Amino acid sequence: MIGRRGLMAAAGAMALAGASAPRPRVLAFGDSLFAGYGLGRGQGMVPQLQAWLDHDGTPATVIPAALSGDTTYGGRARIGFSLRRHRPDAVIVELGGNDMLLRWSASRAEANLDAILTQAGAGGRPLLLVGLNPIPGKAAWRQSWKAIWPRLAGRHRAVLLPDLYAPIAALPRSRRRGYLLDDGIHPNAAGIRLMAAALGPKVRQMLG
Repeated sequence: MIGRRGLMAAAGAMALAGASAPRPRVLAFGDSLFAGYGLGRGQGMVPQLQAWLDHDGTPATVIPAALSGDTTYGGRARIGFSLRRHRPDAVIVELGGNDMLLRWSASRAEANLDAILTQAGAGGRPLLLVGLNPIPGKAAWRQSWKAIWPRLAGRHRAVLLPDLYAPIAALPRSRRRGYLLDDGIHPNAAGIRLMAAALGPKVRQMLG
């Protein structure tokens, strides 16, 4: 594993040697939103994000490490194994949606995400934290959730995407269902394409 400075130094050394720089390995660690729930082969976040990065000219290999239905607690339990197995150079962390659906407290999720980011960022490994706009609920509960994403990003010096669903939420209400599966929650292939287009620049920034 090499940190941000290590990535830049390695790229510079390879360039001086007249060879291609190594492609950083980016771990996509999350839940069903990253696992391609309900989608066909090649339609999920990992392949669509990879396609966006390739088209953008950002050299990176996106590694799938998402589990449908996972919570921040589950992610806390498996992040160590994922890091040892894949040995990534950078990590995207996208978890919390299922915690909200279970009506867990933001403080509980924050403690789990804090532990995940601590392990994922060990040694200066670059991080990207993906937030989610809170689902409907009491105002205080929703505000507590909104607050955790920037606080965690600042604490761990992670690049932040505040709301993965923002590109769909920005559409006229009458058009949003066209970007979601029948459950009205998970994005379809077109919805993932919008999300990947918003996520891609953040990955580029993370690899900086």
